[in-house]
Amino acid sequence: MGLRIAAILLALALPASAEDLRLATWNPGLSRDGPGLLLRDIMARDPQVLAAAQVIAATAPDAILLTGFDWDLEGRALTAFSALLAEQGHPMPYTHASQPNTGMDSGADLDGDGRLGGPRDAQGYGSFTGQSGMAILSRLPIASVTDYSAMLWRDLRGHRMPDSAHADLLRLSSTAHWDVALTTFRGPLHLLAFAATPPAFETRNVARNHDEAAFWLQHLPDAPFVIMGNVNMDPLDGEGDPAALDALMTVVQDPQPRGAWQPPQTGPNRNHRGDPALDTAEYPRAPGNLRLDYILPSHALIVTGSAVLWPSADDPLADAVARASHRKLVYTDLRMPEK
Repeated sequence: MGLRIAAILLALALPASAEDLRLATWNPGLSRDGPGLLLRDIMARDPQVLAAAQVIAATAPDAILLTGFDWDLEGRALTAFSALLAEQGHPMPYTHASQPNTGMDSGADLDGDGRLGGPRDAQGYGSFTGQSGMAILSRLPIASVTDYSAMLWRDLRGHRMPDSAHADLLRLSSTAHWDVALTTFRGPLHLLAFAATPPAFETRNVARNHDEAAFWLQHLPDAPFVIMGNVNMDPLDGEGDPAALDALMTVVQDPQPRGAWQPPQTGPNRNHRGDPALDTAEYPRAPGNLRLDYILPSHALIVTGSAVLWPSADDPLADAVARASHRKLVYTDLRMPEK
């Protein structure tokens, strides 16, 4: 069965009402080893890029946050990928991607190796400016964007920044923190979008991961909102401190989107405590499969559906999902409150 048949099958799971909105977040693996290479692969219709576009088109979100998407100054890669989605039958003409902190040279020896300009000397890990950034694509107009990504880590109230860090220059956001307001027929809907550092690889990353999530506790808008993105934290398994994620859960709803299929809980997953149906990342080695990607609506919103796009091997979409990324797309259907 072809992917267009898969799109028809998935259409059965589209929002039940014309008033419902489908929001999604996903790391589709659209990052490359050098600047300009993502645009090259999009224009060449690289099979991995094409698979990512097919998965998004089949899911048909009204807006999607892509993490792990390379940024370039003129937005050429994002423009080209938006055009590819339109070719797949799901136009998302409204886009946003401001410069992330990934690959942004700090000018300091942040990793203490005695050399400047390395990927760990950037504000967020990256070998070049914009590597593995973020992008938003939407069928709804974008009314405004507030970009908090330049905020210094030390300026977060109650931060856990280690004393040894470069407090005068290190930013909180390893990638970005955006408040993107979409225009809906019932007023603005704020997408509080971010992608946090994994709580691994560097000693400061446990604290930074915690504080990147905690940031939103101090920046919630007085309007319907959704916190969404790559939190890089499983509440029960893996590494790090889930305290900030737990705190966020007290001010939002957790739809607990579930995948249709989960691999056997063996190997690195054998001792996991979390429900495998909630996992969004597939790792064949330790720490195993984890729930890292979230869509958390405010209590003012009405949740009508949700899922993790993790199909079984015989599903028509399984090949495209597997080819695109080891991370799984997450979506939530919701309804704006009546005025």
